[in-house]
Amino acid sequence: MNQLLIRICCALTVLFLIQVGSAQELTLVAKDPNGHGLLCMAGKKRVLIVSGTPEQMGAAHGHLLSDLVPHVMPQTMALVGAEYSVKKGLWFYDRINEVYRQAEPHTPERFLRECRSMAAAAGITERDAICGNFFPALFHCSGIAVRNAATADGRLVHARVLDYMRDINLQKYTVLQVFIPDDGIPWMSVGYAGFLGTVTAMNVRGLAIGQMSGRDLEVWDGMPMSFLIREIVEKAATVDEAMAIMRKTPRTCEYYYVISDAKKNMVAMRARPESLDVFQPGQQHELLPKMPQETVLISLNERAKKLSERVHEQFGKITPELMIEIIKRPVSMESNLHNAVFMPETLDMWFADAGKTTPACDEPYTKVNLKTLLEYYEAKMAEK
Repeated sequence: MNQLLIRICCALTVLFLIQVGSAQELTLVAKDPNGHGLLCMAGKKRVLIVSGTPEQMGAAHGHLLSDLVPHVMPQTMALVGAEYSVKKGLWFYDRINEVYRQAEPHTPERFLRECRSMAAAAGITERDAICGNFFPALFHCSGIAVRNAATADGRLVHARVLDYMRDINLQKYTVLQVFIPDDGIPWMSVGYAGFLGTVTAMNVRGLAIGQMSGRDLEVWDGMPMSFLIREIVEKAATVDEAMAIMRKTPRTCEYYYVISDAKKNMVAMRARPESLDVFQPGQQHELLPKMPQETVLISLNERAKKLSERVHEQFGKITPELMIEIIKRPVSMESNLHNAVFMPETLDMWFADAGKTTPACDEPYTKVNLKTLLEYYEAKMAEK
């Protein structure tokens, strides 16, 4: 527990809040010619919806985003690799190859099949696709969960702040992704063109999850974090089910997670390769700021203090508007790449991406509803 506040670069928050605003109207852009996906716009935000087998979803992804994927893989990955190589003194692609060698036996084959199909449809090499989908294992990301008396009406919302390398312009390739797997639970991810894993997700059963970094242990003999989260949202409907998957799955490195569900359960977890620690709401710790009632808080030093102060100040009257204010700087960092606020009970989500020179917390939020997205997809795919 001594490393709880070290090397954390993103914020994750779960709150009971009230609903505001209307979901953004959708506009169709393109359909997958094979009938397994569509690309639409929610205001100025891209929304990709794919369905079917892993091969069918991957091909639809690659086809509909063929103008974006090659810019991410390999071009943006080259920038990531250059920065990593300079900072670590290690050749990035050698490290990716080592990550893949150790993690591949623990990675569900369906994800690899989807990745290969996406690569072929997008016109990139399988190596570039694998590199782009395994590189998050090399990098790490804070969190708070609050419920019941903290909010205006008692409903659960799960908000997540991702602080990560805004300067490489990954925000140019943002895509809200909705997956409808034949053999899994439909879910959505705040993601990027070509990425098939996730670090920020909610499924149609109301399970929401986000990830935070821990120590740089560099242990790869397990399922990569971004695919582990996808495994959870495709198979778990409750926090208990999510924890069961986490416990039985070989894990890499050290990460922290906050998980919530539509039944208003929520936990924070520290997952190491050899152990899993669960933190319940209201649990105090000497390394953390004073915890409000029904609160789980994991964050770094001054950001943790500011987050705790803001929750205490707004305790009992928090709304989505106030939540967006609570997670502004300095809770969010200059590297703030995206923010998302989930409401598992209603399947609403508010999300914002970084601008060209601004962190996500200073950008407008777009609201979507997962149930509405699924209904829109069904209606559009039924049209001749």
